[in-house]
Amino acid sequence: MFFRTESFQQFLKFYPIVSIIVGINLGLWLLTEFLPIPFFESIRALGVGNNFLIEVNNEYWRVVTAIFFHYGLFHALFNSFSLVLFGPPLERMLGKVKFIILYVGAGVIGNLATFWLGHIFLQHAGASGAVFGIFGAYLFIIFFRKHLIDYQSKQIIVVILVIALIMTFIRPGINEFAHIFGLIGGFALANLLIPEKRNTRWI
Repeated sequence: MFFRTESFQQFLKFYPIVSIIVGINLGLWLLTEFLPIPFFESIRALGVGNNFLIEVNNEYWRVVTAIFFHYGLFHALFNSFSLVLFGPPLERMLGKVKFIILYVGAGVIGNLATFWLGHIFLQHAGASGAVFGIFGAYLFIIFFRKHLIDYQSKQIIVVILVIALIMTFIRPGINEFAHIFGLIGGFALANLLIPEKRNTRWI
């Protein structure tokens, strides 16, 4: 289920939303960090999360745009790799529109929590809240839509989620608010997006 066997062209065709999001993640990293041109740096300054500017200037677009900016190549690659592994089954199951709602919605919930609960001068960026939202959706499926997931996949999700939560609290520089509330947001959104009556598994 989580092991990708498609060719690159097949992946683009079968999972266009995941592909576009990964392209945005890596493209923005390339433009704003690998090619530090003033114009691109100004785009980054306008896009990352900044609690002070949201509070003072009402720049609420940052709770959305911050999902797609990252601090460094490893940060962008890790979140993109997680999306490539765990996003496709949900995109196939939910469809394009619902998957976008889940991914962006969970990311926004995580970033709003960061704004409400974080320090006024906190700056943040990254898709981690949205990725945790994907895990939140899987967690909802494990508890309330058990017929949609096989045992092996459930075990993989639980193990990865436990490790991710542990790393959230032991690694420095992690936005705990985005992770935890992204997870909760994904769980809540899955309740709205995944119908109760569904007779077949997603794969």
